[in-house]
Amino acid sequence: MSVPVVVSRERSRDVAGARAVQVAAFGRELEASLLDALRECDAWLPQLSFVARTGDCDEVVGHVVCTRAHVADTPVVALGPIGVAPGLHHKGVGSALMHTVLGAADALGEPLVGLLGDPGFYQRFGFVLADSVGVVPPVAQWAPHFQVRALAGYDAGIRGGFRYAAPFDDL
Repeated sequence: MSVPVVVSRERSRDVAGARAVQVAAFGRELEASLLDALRECDAWLPQLSFVARTGDCDEVVGHVVCTRAHVADTPVVALGPIGVAPGLHHKGVGSALMHTVLGAADALGEPLVGLLGDPGFYQRFGFVLADSVGVVPPVAQWAPHFQVRALAGYDAGIRGGFRYAAPFDDL
């Protein structure tokens, strides 16, 4: 059963709530610390950071971000972290965040979105295994879980190694 959700671009007043959601969603600080580091690097794309709230509630219950990444020398975006408050899993919050961030990235002319995650979950959003379109994951062992989604600006010539923003290297 879905819950009514409002997704909006993250504002400065949402930063603490977005961080708290990531900690709660993953049960650890790793994703929240990554989010902190991404906010401070040149790969940060504030226009691709979104929060979700339920109904008229002011509390952040979900968060997603895309940051600058590259396939070879072509600028693309990397999706993640994405997190939803544990009590709202399987209620449509994550789907609303995914549709919003993918639509925004497409509207901005981004060609490709990459992510590491469960193919069974992300295929519903149009993601395919990266190696099927010639994109090489940053870590070879990630191949069964590293996925990409082409957007309207995609060119089939975008091939090569995927490179996340520098803070991902510190994980």
